[in-house]
Amino acid sequence: MGLHDSLLVVGYGNDHRMYRKMLQQYFSKEKSRAHRPILLREARLLAENILLNPQRRGDLLIRYSTAIIIEIAYGHQIISDDDPYVKIAEDICIATANSGPPGGTPVDMFPILRHFPAWFPGAYYAGYARKTWHLVRRLYDYPLACVAEEMAKGEAKPSFLAHQLEALQREGAKFPASIEKIQATAGGLYIAGAETTSSTLSFFFLAMVLNPDCQIRAQKEIDDVIGLDQLPEFQDRERLPYVECLLQETLRWNHAAPTGVPHRSLGDDVYNGMFIPKGSIVIANTRGMTLEDSVYEDATVFEPARFLPRPVGRGEPYPIGPFGFGRRACPGRYLADNSLWIAIATILSTVHISREIGQDGKEIIPDATPITTGITSHPRPFPCRLKARTEVKRLLLKQANTTGNE
Repeated sequence: MGLHDSLLVVGYGNDHRMYRKMLQQYFSKEKSRAHRPILLREARLLAENILLNPQRRGDLLIRYSTAIIIEIAYGHQIISDDDPYVKIAEDICIATANSGPPGGTPVDMFPILRHFPAWFPGAYYAGYARKTWHLVRRLYDYPLACVAEEMAKGEAKPSFLAHQLEALQREGAKFPASIEKIQATAGGLYIAGAETTSSTLSFFFLAMVLNPDCQIRAQKEIDDVIGLDQLPEFQDRERLPYVECLLQETLRWNHAAPTGVPHRSLGDDVYNGMFIPKGSIVIANTRGMTLEDSVYEDATVFEPARFLPRPVGRGEPYPIGPFGFGRRACPGRYLADNSLWIAIATILSTVHISREIGQDGKEIIPDATPITTGITSHPRPFPCRLKARTEVKRLLLKQANTTGNE
């Protein structure tokens, strides 16, 4: 599909180290704080738009994650649904979601199949990759052309792509990355983060529909700590321990990438008496880890208080692995964590989520079994009712978004 030169799949070596260094420098825990104004603005827009168009919940969650990554990666603020970046993002989401199980397609097992036509047995996904290759190229080429033009005019806004292009211009041949590698790294930001963030937020909505008592407890904490006439800010995070637990439980209960990105063994190895030959595809069963009964009591039950210290909770550990492992751990994990927290806190503060009522007059209880396509997992489509908690909250959102867009 043209992603071979991306951090997501590039083999371990000099290029991999270079990609990680570029991203870690721009998305370190400390530097990610600089992106918080964007996250705060988009979280408040998300909450207001959900109240205005509750039937578009799924689209708005994708729009939220897309807007954040596009602005940070390319310096472009999405303000309308007909934005070219939105179309590019939608096409990439569809392409990657239908590209087959990670590391498990026939062409992964028998690379020679990439040379065969799509109709040949086992070569379907090789044909699919050729068919969708141009979508990845557009994700790489369109933003580069826009940012390069803005830089030439002196109008470029701060972004990952502009930062790297400026370094390339300044250092020339001494800069370790070519334009092509910079493109691939910037494009990988969207591919790695957009759908996983929106999927996690979808699981949050599902959890609130199925567990209204958890929503009530979180909202009470927000009201008690922040007040009824304020919206959450990042500095409130440490004062909202139950909201923090609710985020962590969402990541544990149903993870957006239950098997993560497959790894390949660099050499023969032995783990717990099992021989792993060099070149083996190794998949980390993240979902299995977060549902381990020896670690989490009633593991399939959504219970945020499990993380609170005893005797209030059970002192169970936060989930490991939601953002990957080792050299392949997500370099944008601090940005992702911040974007999830502010979205969840803002929605809890302003929106009441409840079950839809069916034609028979009974509450519709959604199926909690996730659907997995490609690398990502998401809830089955489910209805719910969304309304403003109070008129004051609705007005606070409107005022914040009007001021923020001036």
